[in-house]
Amino acid sequence: MKRTAAITVLTLLFATAFVSGRNVRPAGGTDDDTLRAFRLYTEGIKREAIDRDTLRAREAYAGAIEADTTFAAAYYALASLLLDTDTPQAVALSRRAAQLDSTEKWYLRLYGQALVTGERYDEALGVYRTLSRIDSHNPEVYSVLAALYEQVQQPYSAIATLDSAELRFGRIPMLSAMKRQLLISTRQLDKAVDEAKAMVEAAPYEAQHHVVLADLYAILNKDSLAMAEYDRAMQIDSTDVATLMSLADYYNRRREYDPYFAVSRRIFENPDLPLEEKVRIYKRYTGDLRFYREFHTQIGMLARTLAMLYPKEPTVVELYADHLIATGNVEQAGELYKMRLGDRPPRLDYYQMVIDVESYLQRPDSADRYLARAIELFPDRADLYIRRGHLAGGMQRDYDRAESYYRRGLELAGSDSLRSAVWGFVGDLYQQRSQGDYASAEEAFARRENGSGTWRKWIRRCYAAYDRALRYDRDNVSVLNNYAYFLSLEGRDLNRALEMSGRAVELTDNN
Repeated sequence: MKRTAAITVLTLLFATAFVSGRNVRPAGGTDDDTLRAFRLYTEGIKREAIDRDTLRAREAYAGAIEADTTFAAAYYALASLLLDTDTPQAVALSRRAAQLDSTEKWYLRLYGQALVTGERYDEALGVYRTLSRIDSHNPEVYSVLAALYEQVQQPYSAIATLDSAELRFGRIPMLSAMKRQLLISTRQLDKAVDEAKAMVEAAPYEAQHHVVLADLYAILNKDSLAMAEYDRAMQIDSTDVATLMSLADYYNRRREYDPYFAVSRRIFENPDLPLEEKVRIYKRYTGDLRFYREFHTQIGMLARTLAMLYPKEPTVVELYADHLIATGNVEQAGELYKMRLGDRPPRLDYYQMVIDVESYLQRPDSADRYLARAIELFPDRADLYIRRGHLAGGMQRDYDRAESYYRRGLELAGSDSLRSAVWGFVGDLYQQRSQGDYASAEEAFARRENGSGTWRKWIRRCYAAYDRALRYDRDNVSVLNNYAYFLSLEGRDLNRALEMSGRAVELTDNN
């Protein structure tokens, strides 16, 4: 109840502010029109402020305008609601409100805001020039006016505007920061330094002011003065993220990498900096391969720091494992992922990485065990059965078991493209069986039995599987390529082989 009462009081005050002026009564309008417009306007305020029903509030304001076309407050209220959804209409309505009562600064502010939202900066500049005269006690007007001057490529006018604001209000940090950036952009660096010094003198215990001054000295290559200001900032607050990041940038620009990575580690250890930002910084280090190769030891230190601070964060687990793999420590990467297999809920990607590492290290039995555990946790994943089929057929040479996994993958496959791929794998498996103990497919085909026997059985099944694969996806490049190759080795259906190999080449660039 208290909240509702407070909203009601504020609503009445807001309504009074707009209906008490000269804009309430129409020029030449009737009392009935004025009263109806006022009632609709008040209804709109209730709908907006109490019911949060902006649609009905808009309808009420529009009704008030229809009843009294000189009701400036209704134009203002409706424009406010439309500012983000219909900027051109908001511009027109706020312009009308400002025309009806040119002395009301609220109307002019909204008009200027609508023009800025609509990116009509030249027009907005004229509005804010007017506001700087009739609303001269508002620092925000000066900040927007300066920003508009900068937007229309008049930086010196922007600086003059901020100078006027400083004379009127004294130093305001936001306006001083704007002025300093403008001075830097116009290469008035000595003046920018003077501005920064003034801010330091005004608030000597604000670390950020010393950092700004240090950054400016660094731009001017006054390294001793820059370091003195960085030191003062660190003495004030050695854990301030902005100070640490500025100091790191300073060392980076000068290619002083030992202190650079030392400060970077402090940044990574700082709990005030979100993990997302730390990861972004880390990826910047690893994005430049030359830099990564040269400083992989220091970058690894940062990766370990993150791993110790955020051991269960998937993003950190991945980046640390990637670093281990990139530096040749594949087994350690596998151990890292194994440590996380007990996480709940379980993560399929961790199992997949462990299986990849075990396969890379030529440990098929271990990889198979982890695949079995992954299937227990994710029994409906066709890709796990397919991977197990690859492992059984490729590394373990257990063709019957491999085929059973592929067929289970076919049962779970959710698309024709996947079914085509799996039938292609089955065909490849049959080709392996036809090859027997021969070292290569070419040798097997060269010594094949004439039209019968084991070789003929398996190669016939291979072709049948490939045919099924192509029925699901006639552009399965791997099947087209392999099928054409084996037909050419056998010396049969060569026109079809040519057609399939031509299609495979057509579907793959530069192959």
